[in-house]
Amino acid sequence: MTPSAAPRVCVIGAGPCGLTTVKNLLAAGISDVVCYEEASAIGGNWVYDDAPDRRSVYRATRLISSKRLSEFEDFPMPADYPDFPSHRQMLDYFKSYAERFGVLATVVLNAHVESAKRLPDGKWSVSVTGRDGPRVETFDDLIVCSGHHREPLLPDYPGAFSGRVLHSREYKRPEPFEGQRVLVVGGGNSACDIAVDVSRVAASVSLSMRRGYFILPKVMFGRPIDQLYARMRSYLRFAPRFVQDAVADATVRLELGPWEKYGLEKPAGRATAMHPTLNTAILAALRDGAVVPRRAIARLDGERVHFSDGSTGTFDAIIWATGYRFGYPFLDDAIMGPDFTHFPPLYLTMMHPGIESLFFIGLFQPIGCIWRLADHQARIAALQIKGVLKRPTDVAARSAGEASRRRRRFGAAPRHLIEVDYHDFRHALLRELGEFARPA
Repeated sequence: MTPSAAPRVCVIGAGPCGLTTVKNLLAAGISDVVCYEEASAIGGNWVYDDAPDRRSVYRATRLISSKRLSEFEDFPMPADYPDFPSHRQMLDYFKSYAERFGVLATVVLNAHVESAKRLPDGKWSVSVTGRDGPRVETFDDLIVCSGHHREPLLPDYPGAFSGRVLHSREYKRPEPFEGQRVLVVGGGNSACDIAVDVSRVAASVSLSMRRGYFILPKVMFGRPIDQLYARMRSYLRFAPRFVQDAVADATVRLELGPWEKYGLEKPAGRATAMHPTLNTAILAALRDGAVVPRRAIARLDGERVHFSDGSTGTFDAIIWATGYRFGYPFLDDAIMGPDFTHFPPLYLTMMHPGIESLFFIGLFQPIGCIWRLADHQARIAALQIKGVLKRPTDVAARSAGEASRRRRRFGAAPRHLIEVDYHDFRHALLRELGEFARPA
């Protein structure tokens, strides 16, 4: 690969992953960068907006991963931030990051990318609708940083519910549910956060899960759990994987005890083989009855919901915290397939096997923070575009092998297609950077 004279790069999204991508492009000496952000401010979902149709954090959101393992490695969070900062603190942090690295000058706000089409000469034609109407720009490279939480995924159950129904994307604060009987459906972080939040004002809150989940406290033995896991991995770095997994399982059992005391179904598999839910408050709420655990929904009947264990409940509202369909509607199906389950495997979850000028940053789900790892991905992309880091010649084979190993480790369900182990993935990214990796 020979260094490019002056590549023009399009970055889609000015959330944390987009900001670090622009930073790395500028650091690599690539100055012709345009970052399109459809919202009116940088920060992505961390910009709180009370409007139900606006994707954002809810009012009570706090960081799930700890401050120390969430801050960018070259930009520490303020010393007075707590272990788990609020969404307001995080937004201030991202704004400071953008200012520190000169990112803001590249960002075009209120710019919705309608399409990004690959031209016969390999360049990209990007159609954007903004404040001044539609326009089309041409770029040499395209970097997608728009996140993978796009279209709400709503389950289909027999029957019909007569009360209020909404997806967790629409949830912002608990007051609209004051005095109501609320059923939250899901077992992830959003479901547990919302159940606890609503329980402060609702007449009753139930939490329905269709399977067992590993719900872990954010702090164990006096340490944030991600730091505890990192220390365990360091101590056992020469031990086989099954030994590391066994130690993690034993630690969880010692701290939490049997799942039955929370009214939860025992999760299948190992704690390190699926993305855990980190929520201290839901464990306390389940123990003291503020939130009632329920099994999977069997059918809906007016305001009554029937569960798989034969129990029933009467509710005024259902909040579906059931995830999202992943996708990039601005890209042709020929490039990425019609939906996420048909995506081609991406090497390091970022390099397209057949298109050298297309990168995805942050398209993975770790047990830990995304954007800290996205910073390394962005550095790889920037250096490849600059022409100083060679793209592997066998990206397609590496992509397929990576996808196969992920299926063996985490399973073949769609939700595991982008699952990674934080520490293993970080090491893989640093290996790819080689001599260009930043000093630890």
